[in-house]
Amino acid sequence: MRKAIIIGAGPAGLTAAYELLARTDIVPVVIEADSQVGGLSKTIHFKGRRIDIGGHRFFSKSQKIVDWWLHFLPLASAEPGQLPEHAASEDRYMLLRSRRSRIYYRRNFFEYPLQVNRAMIRRLGLWKMARIGVSYLRARIFPIKYEDNLEKFFINRFGRELYRTFFSEYTEKVWGVPCNQIPASWGRQRIKDLDVLRLLGHWIKNLFRPDTSLHQKNISTSLIEQFLYPKFGPGQMWETVAEEVTRRGGQIFLNTAVTSLVGDGAGALTAVSVKDLITGESVTMEGDHFISTMPVKELIGQLASLPVPEEVRQIAEGLQYRDFLIVGILLDRLSLKDKNSAPIDDNWIYIQDNGILAGRLQFFHNWSPFMVAGPDDSWLGVEYFCNESDELWRRSDEEIKAFALTEMESIGILSKEYVKDAVVVKVKKAYPSYYGPYDQFHVIRAFLDKITNLYPVGRNGMHRYNNSDHSMLTAMAAVDNISSGRMDKSNIWEVNTEETYHESTDNQS
Repeated sequence: MRKAIIIGAGPAGLTAAYELLARTDIVPVVIEADSQVGGLSKTIHFKGRRIDIGGHRFFSKSQKIVDWWLHFLPLASAEPGQLPEHAASEDRYMLLRSRRSRIYYRRNFFEYPLQVNRAMIRRLGLWKMARIGVSYLRARIFPIKYEDNLEKFFINRFGRELYRTFFSEYTEKVWGVPCNQIPASWGRQRIKDLDVLRLLGHWIKNLFRPDTSLHQKNISTSLIEQFLYPKFGPGQMWETVAEEVTRRGGQIFLNTAVTSLVGDGAGALTAVSVKDLITGESVTMEGDHFISTMPVKELIGQLASLPVPEEVRQIAEGLQYRDFLIVGILLDRLSLKDKNSAPIDDNWIYIQDNGILAGRLQFFHNWSPFMVAGPDDSWLGVEYFCNESDELWRRSDEEIKAFALTEMESIGILSKEYVKDAVVVKVKKAYPSYYGPYDQFHVIRAFLDKITNLYPVGRNGMHRYNNSDHSMLTAMAAVDNISSGRMDKSNIWEVNTEETYHESTDNQS
């Protein structure tokens, strides 16, 4: 019986496990250090409420991925007789949610995607709008020819004035460095096809004929108007997949950390050493194939019995990450109201203000009403992008809560008198960074490709800022290779690159 050792029970790891069971006779053994499955897409429970780490829209231009999701959690409107047997439950379904997001800038809120309307003109002023227009025209007529960093990428597509107004501060909060220190490759991967003309075209089109289809195939991901969302948050998807993996004979070990990967000295892996984080017991698990979603920095450091060139070790050791913490705040009511004092319906709000450390707000009750205990709950997530070495990260939970409450009160989001409870969640290595020695990552890739039965997949496994659908596609590509005996792994690395960008519906099957 052949086995595949899968490191990590996030979207990529669990997708690989299910695909192996569905398409091969290989038994997956999933190793997860956390106490629950889902990775960055897990749902955290807090006193009857649920927290979505980062806000996970279930949207993809890949029909294969959408069908995969709906196989496990069908749309709420589906006929009961059409549901897969293992998903036929009144609690296991997807909601179709309308998307609304805004930008907070200079004490005002602006719709995102940006809308050139009277509200925007009034809040920015005619002089500011004129400068934005002139700046954009200049960028179109005299584009920066050598587009080697993210700042130049943004300026070429939006003009310097619009970039500084709505994009620079938030982006620098996320990464912790100025945009001119981030390679343009990040922009080409994440927002390749977005610019002012597309924003304007989308706004005008929506005035007359908005796209209300499920797949929105002709719309940039950044501009989508609706998305799928599991009833109980993103973790419900991966909890459901995990149940099916074990039902089909796969194994999932939680609270278990990989401590080393053992090689045969000839270019292949043979086993992993793991440690039970509860009992402290260590064991060795043998396997025929190895799929890794663990951070590349840790993967290289844990390779044993395989000669790792010093250059590879040095580059891997220098790879950088951004950590993430979110403060969940439960309130009787929010101070922020919409028109006519109605409750706001935002999914999230970007904070484009260097006077506020928070980068983004999530409104969990607007993602799904089932994320809260009842209709009277207002359930807010305040997101901070930071490093473990930062002063904010090192504060106590009580100090972090107090800081977040003060910031939110200062910009009119809430009043402390209506706060019922709060919780802090910290996530290490949430975002693989594109600076530091990342420009030499091809050296690491070339080395990993030579390990014949190792397949790095997913966000941290490939040190690439993938969305969950792209991470799933890398896992599917790895299973394609394993099942067909393909040794060349370029198809895995090509997922979500500029050349074979998976926003294109032409490349999906």
